[in-house]
Amino acid sequence: MYQYILAIHIIFVVCWMAGLFYMVRLFIYHTEAQDKPEPDRKILSDQFEIMEKKLWWIIATPSMYLVLAAGITMLILIPGWLQQPWMHLKLLFVIGLIAYHFICQNKMNQMRKGIYKWTSTQLRIWNEVATIFLFAIVFLVVLKSAINWIFGVLGIILLSLILMSGVKIYKYYRTKK
Repeated sequence: MYQYILAIHIIFVVCWMAGLFYMVRLFIYHTEAQDKPEPDRKILSDQFEIMEKKLWWIIATPSMYLVLAAGITMLILIPGWLQQPWMHLKLLFVIGLIAYHFICQNKMNQMRKGIYKWTSTQLRIWNEVATIFLFAIVFLVVLKSAINWIFGVLGIILLSLILMSGVKIYKYYRTKK
């Protein structure tokens, strides 16, 4: 039974992450649409709001709840994992990813009300936060080691710097056109 639950867990992690990645991409386009003249701005904003709402409530949020249900079920089946330091760290990153999820939901609600607090560049950087969570969680699960957490933290910082540099380079070439 455990293997079936693990498969469900992995499938819905993929769905959840896809939803998070695409949602922030929609936020970027939605924010950039505000620079368009009317009626384009209204048409684009209305379309992005529909896409965001469907992605969020049909894919991302149900997937998150299924990931959590499957994860909790696996911990009930193998409670010894709760004694492992790598699991504590993984659960901390999962809590961070859940917080990320609800911050995105708040962003979606703000945009629906016409509030655009973040620039498209800030949103591009925000999109990389989910990537960092994903890397950290996958490496912890595969390696099952929290002993070398210093190397892990340094690796995540290095990955963050590389991703942020990529965003800045992309912005440079995008605005140059």
